Amino acid sequence: MAKVRQDAWSHEDDLLLAETVLRHVRDGSTQLNAFDEVGDVLNRTSAACGFRWNAEVRKKYEHAMDLAKRQRKEKKRSLAKVKRQRIVESPTIVDSQTEHPKIKVNEAPISLEAIIHFLQNMKKETLHKIKSQDHMDKLQSENERLHEEITQLKRKLTETEKQLNTIQNDYQTFVEIMERARKMTVLDGLNPMKSPMFKMDKNGNLEQVVPNAQS
Repeated sequence: MAKVRQDAWSHEDDLLLAETVLRHVRDGSTQLNAFDEVGDVLNRTSAACGFRWNAEVRKKYEHAMDLAKRQRKEKKRSLAKVKRQRIVESPTIVDSQTEHPKIKVNEAPISLEAIIHFLQNMKKETLHKIKSQDHMDKLQSENERLHEEITQLKRKLTETEKQLNTIQNDYQTFVEIMERARKMTVLDGLNPMKSPMFKMDKNGNLEQVVPNAQS
């Protein structure tokens, strides 16, 4: 019957070593910390635990190690996202004496660089909104001004058309009067050397005035 070494690793020891290393990797810790923890439990040195892991146990848990590393990356991304949300959602504390805004820090500390970056972005967004609103106000004012000018031009055009119609009517009336006068002059042969005299009746028609015959 073969003798079992007192310092031999059992299946339970290997399982404890694997679970501890995987947990430390998932949590963002190091394998050295895992070896220290297992060494304290099994009363072994950290170097012995590391040797056992690299020589025998690691190759059995390669897939689990890859999964633990991916989980560690996902956890880091989630923590970074939570920190960004805290910057946006965390209320400010106002000192009644200095009246300077302060950022409330909950669990994880926030770097000054992150705060400055957040405030700069907020300033840019605010300025952009102000400029956009000013631009919209200017466009609205310009639109109202152009609308008023169009209304005035339409009014002036209507008045000009009325004046033009009046002038055309007056001109046509004048032409008709002159044509009547010309015809009356041609037909009048009694005294061709004497200029005829006309008068306008109440309807605007011209009538030749015939002088009274001398007795």
